[in-house]
Amino acid sequence: MASNNTATTKNKRRPSKGAGLTKEQNAEHGFTASKTLSENMQKVLVDLIELASQGKQAHWNVVGTNFRDTHRQLDEIIDAARGFSDSIAERMRALHALPDGRSDTVAETTTLPELPHGELFTTDVIDLVTERLEAVTSTCREVHDAVDEEDPTTADMLHEILEVLEQFAWMVSAENRKPAA
Repeated sequence: MASNNTATTKNKRRPSKGAGLTKEQNAEHGFTASKTLSENMQKVLVDLIELASQGKQAHWNVVGTNFRDTHRQLDEIIDAARGFSDSIAERMRALHALPDGRSDTVAETTTLPELPHGELFTTDVIDLVTERLEAVTSTCREVHDAVDEEDPTTADMLHEILEVLEQFAWMVSAENRKPAA
């Protein structure tokens, strides 16, 4: 039987290196991301990966009033975050950048706060998920201008992410809102 010590021991992995750049090989030519563009895309990538992960954690542990609607809405958010993270990572590779989506890297560099452990009441999940959606959109807006200056095509991807995640934030947060007097 394992001792209680192993449950609290942090893994001994090396610190994350984050995104890097590759050298062109063979017949590859074209635009190559700068270190700054690569780092900015990496910031968006880790937040999207963490959003999907935390969304799934909330999906598994949500309880209470409107459970089914909240459970299903979380699936929509998770699917969007996964799709966007894949698009960002593949765009990075197309620009000779090396995406880093390893769990250690994500945990060390995401801007999203840690999700509470255990069962979560639906109204709390609504607030927690809204906060995380807004954190990802904040990261996208924070890097947008620098990304747009260097690569308008990647900035267009940020526009799509912002449109979808801001709509999710509005729709999710509306669950706990009360009409204005």
